[in-house]
Amino acid sequence: MHLRPVQFVDTPVGLEDGSVARLAGGMQWFAAYEVREGTSRRTVPVARFGQALGGSPRAEALHAAFTTPRAPWVIGPRTLCFDQPQVAAILNTTPDSFSDGGRHAGDPAAAADSGMAMAALGAAVIDLGGESTRPGAAPVWEGDEIARTAPVVERLARGGALVSIDTRKAAVMEAALAAGAGIVNDVAALLWDDRALEVVAKAGCPVILMHSPDPEKGGHGGGGYTDVLTEVFDWLEARVAAVVAAGVPRSRIMIDPGIGFGKSLADNLALMNGLALFHGLGCPIMLGASRKRMIGALSNEAPVDARLGGSLALALKGAEAGVQLLRVHDVAETVQALHVWRGLRDRALMG
Repeated sequence: MHLRPVQFVDTPVGLEDGSVARLAGGMQWFAAYEVREGTSRRTVPVARFGQALGGSPRAEALHAAFTTPRAPWVIGPRTLCFDQPQVAAILNTTPDSFSDGGRHAGDPAAAADSGMAMAALGAAVIDLGGESTRPGAAPVWEGDEIARTAPVVERLARGGALVSIDTRKAAVMEAALAAGAGIVNDVAALLWDDRALEVVAKAGCPVILMHSPDPEKGGHGGGGYTDVLTEVFDWLEARVAAVVAAGVPRSRIMIDPGIGFGKSLADNLALMNGLALFHGLGCPIMLGASRKRMIGALSNEAPVDARLGGSLALALKGAEAGVQLLRVHDVAETVQALHVWRGLRDRALMG
């Protein structure tokens, strides 16, 4: 069984008690669940949840996950709250990333300056990477990746920024955490490097686990899906359980459905439309759709540097689904869009 919140409402004000539920402690309220069991679909109002699904332990557990607020991450002197969508700024120190490769390669000071500027523009997290994960990218030796990232982490942390290290390699994680990073963001969900899970568990740091169909081999393989939404959910559910069993608290785990990693355009669209389902994992959600190939596919093959409009559309789609962290290239524009979205939500919640 899978549940997906549907029938979102502007405000609970004036509605009967128990007729709507708040999604994950955020700014969204919903009035019903889409219940998926195999190929069947039905809609159950929140008001009738106890009658229709109350006898199912699976449904009860999912309902609790959907309606429980996400605990903030306290990371040293910084606190990352999840009661509204926030921005994680993408900062690459690679020569070959698909969007901005080469801009900051070989210049830690300039990279750190760029990161601090994005923090000043409103980014809650600076997501720093030293290896491209685009399809066909050449692997990077861990020593080179450390040399690209650790000096930048140190400068950013010294400046007061909250840094996540975007890497699959345990040694890079260790070096970044020692330099002041607070979060590990692994596109391989701690499966590419045999030591990665041990490093995260020992450090006690929060971790972001992303779905890809073949993480041990780069994340862009896979043979297609029958139901991409539930299959990605099930994979992440199992992976979260394994990471929790290894000693990482569920409250320190964020999940990412992996838009663009081993997925077709139709798969990515289905994931975007069904994002609310992933709150059933009981973890905050990261969405990384900025400048992705799907935008070009839907806009006359727009090049990477001409995908701002599509990136903002996907970011706001994520916000509407209760996504807590939006990983983006265009920080100022996304923050402004979220400010306007927040104003609309605040006014709507007043009734």
